[in-house]
Amino acid sequence: MPGENLSRDEAQERAALLSVDGYDVSLDVRSAVGDTSEGRGDGPRTFRSVTTIRFRCTDPGATSFADLIAPSVTAVSLNGKDLDPREVFDGSRIRLEDLAAENELVVDAQCAYSRTGEGLHRFVDPEDGEVYLYTQYEPADSRRVFANFEQPDLKAPFRFEVRAPEGWTAWSNGTGELADGVWRFAETKPISTYITAIVAGRYHYVTDAYERVFEDGTRLEIPLGAMCRRSLARYFDTDDVFLVTKQGLDFFHDHFDYPYPFGKYDQAFVPEYNLGAMENPGMVTFTENYIFRGRVTQASYERRANVILHEMAHMWFGDLVTMVWWDDLWLKESFADFMGSFALVEATRFTNGWITFANGRKAWAYRADQLSSTHPVTADIRDLEDAKLNFDGITYAKGASVLKQLVAYAGREAFLEGSRRYFKRNAYGNTRLGDLLTVLEETSGRDMAAWSRAWLETAGVNSLTPQVVLGDDGRIAELAVVQEAPASHPELRPHRVVLGLYRNEAGTLVRYAKAETDVSGERTVVAELSGAEAPDLVLVNDEDLTYCKIRFDEPSLATLKSGLGDIADPLARALCWSALWNMTRDALLPARDFIDLVLRFAGRESDIGVLQMLHAWANTALTHYVAPDWRKPGGRLLAEGALRELRRAEPGSQHQLTWARFFAAVASAPADLQLLRGLLDSTAKIDGLEVDQELRWAFLGPLSAHGAVDETVLAAELRRDDTASGKRHQVRCLASRPSAAVKAQSWAQVVESDALSNALVEATIAGFAQPTQRELTAPYAEKYFAAIERVWADRSIQIGMDVVRGLYPSLQAPEETLASTESWLTTHETAAPALRRLVLEARDDLARALRAQGRDAMAGPA
Repeated sequence: MPGENLSRDEAQERAALLSVDGYDVSLDVRSAVGDTSEGRGDGPRTFRSVTTIRFRCTDPGATSFADLIAPSVTAVSLNGKDLDPREVFDGSRIRLEDLAAENELVVDAQCAYSRTGEGLHRFVDPEDGEVYLYTQYEPADSRRVFANFEQPDLKAPFRFEVRAPEGWTAWSNGTGELADGVWRFAETKPISTYITAIVAGRYHYVTDAYERVFEDGTRLEIPLGAMCRRSLARYFDTDDVFLVTKQGLDFFHDHFDYPYPFGKYDQAFVPEYNLGAMENPGMVTFTENYIFRGRVTQASYERRANVILHEMAHMWFGDLVTMVWWDDLWLKESFADFMGSFALVEATRFTNGWITFANGRKAWAYRADQLSSTHPVTADIRDLEDAKLNFDGITYAKGASVLKQLVAYAGREAFLEGSRRYFKRNAYGNTRLGDLLTVLEETSGRDMAAWSRAWLETAGVNSLTPQVVLGDDGRIAELAVVQEAPASHPELRPHRVVLGLYRNEAGTLVRYAKAETDVSGERTVVAELSGAEAPDLVLVNDEDLTYCKIRFDEPSLATLKSGLGDIADPLARALCWSALWNMTRDALLPARDFIDLVLRFAGRESDIGVLQMLHAWANTALTHYVAPDWRKPGGRLLAEGALRELRRAEPGSQHQLTWARFFAAVASAPADLQLLRGLLDSTAKIDGLEVDQELRWAFLGPLSAHGAVDETVLAAELRRDDTASGKRHQVRCLASRPSAAVKAQSWAQVVESDALSNALVEATIAGFAQPTQRELTAPYAEKYFAAIERVWADRSIQIGMDVVRGLYPSLQAPEETLASTESWLTTHETAAPALRRLVLEARDDLARALRAQGRDAMAGPA
């Protein structure tokens, strides 16, 4: 039988054969405490899992299978008949023969605690020794915790019970009660396996409540909870978490006309989490990175609020109504990404959320949509490995961008009414693309099939460029928009856009005219703007209605080069920054010119999220896109500019903090490193800059990478911050030291051993790959290609992804690496498709970097 990688064909065959009436799952996790070694004897640490599944079969006598990934199975019975586990269990599936019309399967297994964030993850807090458990399943890791039918369209009610160590509390999707040493949870509504959840341990737990009275007088009460590790409790600002939660519940109840259907609403912030969050109904899990140990900017609070609202939107899009198979993953992720920003702007204090969306989320989409692995929003997902990789910038950010345009195209109320009908017609069921298009066509009167073909069923991103012809009177005689598409994805799409005309008024670039119109085909004339005064700047996707790469005509580009910081509107300014970054990535603008724009205008940027993105882009440009001989002078200019802005920033402001972090990221000169040391030991000072523990680690990163501190300093810092976060920081800093022995040790720890947890694997990889240590890591390029197929086969998919992406040798001899990549792809045509996809994407990024370096080299000498 095939192994862990369930295919779409297998899932379709099983769904046609089986329907599930319910699950009873009993977990005994008392083994989580005690001996702190990973396992007892030679195997992994395990827990007992007993599952009873009641299901029906449309073809009595047929054969099917249940899913389970476990070190061992103690007993299996089907319809009262004991089966020999050695004969029916192959490590990932339980063969079920001679099925009856109605069936009961009981599986008693020893399942393994996870150290990779997949399944039931076990974490020991280094501060106090407390043990914490939580589950993470998407797309298909619930089978690591209990036997089941692991596919989204075989929904069923679940009853969980958990035997936990004395003094622990356990949580699940439903409300729980402790009796006779067992936590028993209320039966869930019909849900998919991947959104069931268990959290257990001595968590710090805070409660609140949400109440709402509807127009008909009915009252809805939702118990709220928020939890984290006890050692993080002093940092946990639950008041703000609950505030955003209540604002979100108000917003979605106002617009969805479908009361929250899952009873309670707990939110757990958990350690060593691979994702940002997961939408388990009634038991949402988040990375504990959203609990801030040090001072952060408003952008961090906005990001957390957006994630809270994104997951909440899933309660309707994804949990109440779920896709049939992962092909239609966008039916939950695109909607949640869009609705998260929509609710953020309209229901919370973060009213500039669309700026963050335009500048940050869409950048993720633009990159993904220009890789050779790009795909339509509605993707072709052949199996679970495909599904895992499709939690990407297309499914999330491009899909959300397309929905934002759909709202402009179909109308806001038509879109929301379509959503309401979608929920009511498909509650607790599974849907495909056509189910959504049907209701949207009803409410909007638009041809949704044509819109879907253009936007959901084709890949690639269009570029829109303005063409301005001036008349003899100096006014616009004709303004047209030219649409282009890459040869690989030649689809020209209909775009709803706003064209903004800007001119300089007393030193400020302001919009004096606009036209909202539909653009289609190769060239569209915008008659509404004929006769307008000549602009200094034409912005073709003003207000960010559509999904496209913005281009500029020559006068507009010249205006931006001389006065980008003069644009008054923050969204328009962010759109221009994004467009210039896309031009840099596309080798249309020299990377050093982009860095120059950052140096001249970033200090005037008011939006802190945009400023942080500019810093990230400038660093990427320096690392990957500038000509090699300009890296040192470019780095020196960035460090000088960052220090200048750091000293200019208002003392104690979030801008000062942001510039301090960026200065640390680009510091390399002895004087800069000496300043960082001085800020750490208080022999230097910048007025208003508080160097808290998180900022101390930010400063120690470059000091470690440049050999300015050794392991004794890092050990002392860990004693000062002997926490889970401190350990991750120390591991990253240790791996970043400029030593061949250090690199060899780091490589062995990640590639040749599975002793590290997922969080420490990530930290080690981050330290290993330093842009200033290209020669030190050059010997690992050949080793990388020799190791990745074995790593992919032997390790979990999450660790495999981390290794293949994080250790790709993009910094070492790029031409040779590109050739080695092509050779590996040619000689490994039968490698796992998901592995090949990761290597192809790394190749694409490297090829793009080489093109950008070539363009930058044309800009002049170093």
